[in-house]
Amino acid sequence: MPTIITHWSWVEAFDKFGFDDGNGPVMTDEVVEALRTAGYDASAESWGSHNIVIGSIKHLGVDQIPAGTNIGYDDPRSYLPKAIIDLLDAALPDTADTQVQP
Repeated sequence: MPTIITHWSWVEAFDKFGFDDGNGPVMTDEVVEALRTAGYDASAESWGSHNIVIGSIKHLGVDQIPAGTNIGYDDPRSYLPKAIIDLLDAALPDTADTQVQP
């Protein structure tokens, strides 16, 4: 089988409709891993039957997602601390592609 190249952005891991609404390769685990590697306690949860969205990021016990954020719908670049945005931009640039097997 041929390898498929898929283009994705880390912001999709925070979007209920990201990763082609969960119909494409869901890369949320890679975003969670990048956050954990940097010392954050991040977790994701299933939304519906096919998508996974990051719902919690804590650092030293402090939630980094502000109260009142409409998780799954609000743009993470508008509510995440700049340090997290910079970290994810560096670790997972929007120009990165992923090879997947169909």
